[in-house]
Amino acid sequence: MQSVFRSIRLTTACAIFIAAFAGLATAQKSAPQAAAPGAAPAPAGVIKPSHLAAARALVLSSGMARSFTVIIPQFVDQIGASLSQTRPELSQDLKEVLTNLQPEFDRLPDQMTGFAAQIFAQHLSEPDINAAVAFFSSAAGKNYVASQPAVLSDIVTAMQGWQGKISTDMMTRVREEMKKKGHDI
Repeated sequence: MQSVFRSIRLTTACAIFIAAFAGLATAQKSAPQAAAPGAAPAPAGVIKPSHLAAARALVLSSGMARSFTVIIPQFVDQIGASLSQTRPELSQDLKEVLTNLQPEFDRLPDQMTGFAAQIFAQHLSEPDINAAVAFFSSAAGKNYVASQPAVLSDIVTAMQGWQGKISTDMMTRVREEMKKKGHDI
C-alpha cells in the first residue's frame, strides 16, 4: 500500500510542479504589464491579506487547485481497495466509513489551496501574482488551464519513459568507462 501512495504522491507532485512553474513562466511572458520594479516577495509572516487573496486567486485560476481535488478520490479508492483486499470481511463497514468521512475529506483540497497560496505569496510579489492571475483570466490563460490535464498527462508519461531511458543509458556509460579502467560491473 505504501508503494501505491508513494506513486500517487510522486506523480501528483510532478504534475503540480510542472503546472506551477510552466504556468508562471507563461504568465510572466504574457502579462500585459510588468510588475513594479524592485517589488520583492513578502518575507514569511508579513503577508498582507490582499497579497494572500491574490495568491489564492492564482492557485485557483491557474488550475493548480484542480490537482488537489483529484487526489482525494484517488486516496479514498486506494484505501478502499487496499483494505478490502487485505481484510475483505471489512468491506461493508469500510464502505460506510468512507462514505461518512467524505464530507471531511472533501475539505482537504481547500486546505492545500491555502498552503499553496501562502507559498506563492512568500515567493512572488503581489504585482507579479496579479500579473499571473491576469494571464490566467485571459482567453489564452483559460485555454492553457483547460489543456493542462492532457498536457501534464503526456509530460508525466514522457518523463517516465525518459527517466527509464536515461537510467539505462547512464549505467551503460558508467560500465563502459569503468571497463576502460579494468573493472567489470
